[in-house]
Amino acid sequence: SLMNYGGYALGTWYPMGGFYQLVLAMQKVAEEQGAYFHFNQNIDQIIVEQGQAKGIIVNGEFQAFDAIIASCDYHHTETLLEPNIRNYSEKYWASRTFAPSCLIYYLGFNERIPNLKHHTLFFENDLDEHVDTIYNTKKWPEKPLFYACCPSKTDPSVAPEGCENLFLLIPLATGLSDAESIREKYLDEMLERIEKHTGTQHLKSKLEYKKSYCVSDFINDYNAYGGNAYGLANTLNQTAVLKPSLKNKHIKNLFYTGQLTVPGPGVPPSIISGTIVAKEVNKLKTSRYEKAI
Repeated sequence: SLMNYGGYALGTWYPMGGFYQLVLAMQKVAEEQGAYFHFNQNIDQIIVEQGQAKGIIVNGEFQAFDAIIASCDYHHTETLLEPNIRNYSEKYWASRTFAPSCLIYYLGFNERIPNLKHHTLFFENDLDEHVDTIYNTKKWPEKPLFYACCPSKTDPSVAPEGCENLFLLIPLATGLSDAESIREKYLDEMLERIEKHTGTQHLKSKLEYKKSYCVSDFINDYNAYGGNAYGLANTLNQTAVLKPSLKNKHIKNLFYTGQLTVPGPGVPPSIISGTIVAKEVNKLKTSRYEKAI
């Protein structure tokens, strides 16, 4: 109900240049505060001695830190620790109900598409039937619902003049096989329904750019458990204090942030989790560390 009220009464906000502008803005603010960013660095292991994280192994080299905040996939972070100092077992993660993964298509067309708004929900089919494939039968939907975002309707910088930028998303069950042939089948269906809605024809022949992203990509790029895109489902036994803890129970200076912990999935809640953890890390500061800062 809060989401509905926000959408209808307050409207939605779009950062010109695309949502990634928020990421760049946060990076800029952090760097102005003295933070350093090291990209494309794979963490192999978290080194722990006597209940304290000493640092991490990055591409085979040890780097020391006073505290570690893990904002990547919670389960993946746990695999970087010895089993006896993890917060949760493999059995625990297997018993969780995860929010959907999704099939995403990033598309660029060489002409404008009329009668299409910035946000469009294609919900002509049965919602319960689609949801059942996500949480119960765990299979690809026969009559999928999907979301279409056309930011070039609002922001001329995201597509060349006279062209269109389109993002399509189908919510899916986690753990599905997502071969290219399956993805392409669903793209064809989505384009057909967009043509029917907008009165256009032969959209596929007007594609200048096409990229898909699905379950296996979430796993490979983000180590996302089961290829989930949105963390844990908001069920009663996975709410509030029943969510995975922000703190490691065995390691006093290891913390977790992001959509799999408190307060939950979504960009604002994930940022809030970082704010909470930052305050906890500040409590660990020694006088030596404060003087160094």
